[in-house]
Amino acid sequence: MSDLNGLLMEQLQWIIGGIALLLIILIIVVINQGSKLKKMRKKYDLMMAGSGVENLETLLIDLKVQLDSVEDEQQQQRSTLETIVDKLQHMKGKVGIKRYNAFSERGSDLSFSIAIVDDQRNGVVISAIYNRDSSYVYAKPLEEGQSSYALSPEESEAINLALQK
Repeated sequence: MSDLNGLLMEQLQWIIGGIALLLIILIIVVINQGSKLKKMRKKYDLMMAGSGVENLETLLIDLKVQLDSVEDEQQQQRSTLETIVDKLQHMKGKVGIKRYNAFSERGSDLSFSIAIVDDQRNGVVISAIYNRDSSYVYAKPLEEGQSSYALSPEESEAINLALQK
């Protein structure tokens, strides 16, 4: 045991020097961490200023509730938009018109065929044939661009014009 005491006494200056050096390093780390903590506290106070809440937990809970509300509203808007897009695809919004002279020996381009179709090529084609003595109007339903009634070349052209839009 006395050998150990002798060894410690000989190395005591180095042990005290090492402990002092370790203490200085630890003091520097504590001062560095303190300054970082002070900066973080300033940022926290700046963030919390004017929020009307006392702590970060309450602020985060409020933000989560608001985010859930926004997500619910967004889902409702997405659903509404899908409904609108579906309805738009079935709207008869494509229109093509072809004017022509039904009786080449007299008259002018007063006869016409008008096609009104949707994206699935469903709709109606209406033809009006005009001459001096009388006029006739015909309506033919369309399903997938075709009709169960015979289509004239002008009606087919009106359908093609509508589908190009």
